[in-house]
Amino acid sequence: MRKTNIFLILFSLIVISLGFWIYQRNLYSKEVLKLEILGSNEAEIGELVEYIVKYKNNGDFRLDEPELIFEAPANSLMEEGKPLRQIFESDELGGAIYPGEEKTFSFEMRLMGREGEAKIAKASLSYRPKNLKARSESSTSFTTIIKSVSITFEFDMPSMVGPEKDFSIRVNYFSNVDYPLSGLRILVEYPFGFEILESNPKPLEKNEWDIGLLNKSEGGRIEILGRISGEIGEEKIFKAKLISWQDEDFVLLKEVLKGVKVTKPLLYIRQEINGNPEYITLPGDWLHYEIFFKNIGDESLQNLFLVNKLEGDAFDFETIKSELGSFKEGDNSIIFDWRKILKLQYLAPMQEGKVEFWIKLKDDLGITKNPVVKNKIFLGQVKEEFSTKIGSKLEISQKGYFADEIFGNSGPLPPEVGQITTYTIMWQIKNYYNDVKNVKVKAILPKGVELTGKIFPEEESSKFSFDPQSKEVVWSLEDLETGKGVLNPSPNVAFQIAFTPNSAQRGQTPEIIGEAKISGEDTWTNQILQAFSMPITTVLPDDDTITEEQGIVK
Repeated sequence: MRKTNIFLILFSLIVISLGFWIYQRNLYSKEVLKLEILGSNEAEIGELVEYIVKYKNNGDFRLDEPELIFEAPANSLMEEGKPLRQIFESDELGGAIYPGEEKTFSFEMRLMGREGEAKIAKASLSYRPKNLKARSESSTSFTTIIKSVSITFEFDMPSMVGPEKDFSIRVNYFSNVDYPLSGLRILVEYPFGFEILESNPKPLEKNEWDIGLLNKSEGGRIEILGRISGEIGEEKIFKAKLISWQDEDFVLLKEVLKGVKVTKPLLYIRQEINGNPEYITLPGDWLHYEIFFKNIGDESLQNLFLVNKLEGDAFDFETIKSELGSFKEGDNSIIFDWRKILKLQYLAPMQEGKVEFWIKLKDDLGITKNPVVKNKIFLGQVKEEFSTKIGSKLEISQKGYFADEIFGNSGPLPPEVGQITTYTIMWQIKNYYNDVKNVKVKAILPKGVELTGKIFPEEESSKFSFDPQSKEVVWSLEDLETGKGVLNPSPNVAFQIAFTPNSAQRGQTPEIIGEAKISGEDTWTNQILQAFSMPITTVLPDDDTITEEQGIVK
């Protein structure tokens, strides 16, 4: 009986304790702590948004050892370099949250992602209710939809191409986002059967281009030349993505698709410039365009118009000449009408016709890099585009002086037979439109002229060489970037020569250095470029202190 009473007492104590524990738990489970995030439901890419994390103790008991965690939406750009996940320890929250206490925290960031993407901010607050050992946690989230991505991102390419036919793909991009976008890259996914031939600019890989930083109202273009194989009627899908690299991860900003149908061509069009289908031109060139068109279909073609649309700032459109073509200002096109050209009026299967025109390139192309001119040809339903690269322009300036502040020349003036007179030769170069590599300047020293060994600046000495057999002076510059000497200071060197006239030169104005020649390989066109500067005589036309009489050997 006694054991039974003890058992009942213990059982009652357990039930009471359990009930009290459940009661205490229930006190904290019914919205004891209210936690919420306030923010914008929609935002544009790059827009500065603010999330307000707010909490309030709605209970009657103190909440000890609180810890708040805020997680910004993935790939957000945080203000002031703060991390995406921020933790506020108990000390930062005052050590406890008292009944009725309310606090707010502000978090500013810029959201990154594609249009329509849901960006989720999260917050959690853990704490230990007074007189309890177990911790509790409240959590919440807030979703913001990226309503628009103010970036133009599109394909510009034909919708129909012939099998194994070269064609151009352009990927155009332009930002109207108020915030600078960094770490940008463009990825292009090619369909099976596509072969890339070349692209501008050069890719990191065959299908990846580094764009880097893009400010508001800035943009650009990627041009890809390639060809595709496939069955007639087969459709090929191209995909391009604009992404932003962040912390070894990428954020997709834009994606675009474009379909191309493989079709059987009816016409074959080819172009020659100055008799060369692969012509590479130079500033100031006259270009003789010949457009050949051939009916490779099974039926005759009639009453055709052939349109040449010329693109490129290098064209001097005031110089266009064409006997049968009509130039249309505004869109810079030359139209050939079937009423004037017999082959456009009627073109039987396998017959070929030709039209032609002339145009000059400007002598000065201004500030540009890797210039190109294009001719887009439209004939019936066929469109072809031909690009012609323009080579760079190298310049070498060779001048001679007696009076100079570099070396301080000496010797008789006019020069006298058997006596040494020293002169200073200065070379200065310019490179205009493309990067040029393996650049060298050369000149021959005539008989009786020697180098003294003085070179300025001294660091150029390592690039200077002289062959005593051929008496050729060589200055090796290796590479020249676009605009060197035009947009920034010119590379230059000065060296001293010593001239000892012989008796046969008495009464003459002999050369003291031969023609200077600069050469280099254009990295844009792969052509070898050359330019020349006149020989210099003892008259020294660039030295204003020397008269013509002082140049005649005595």
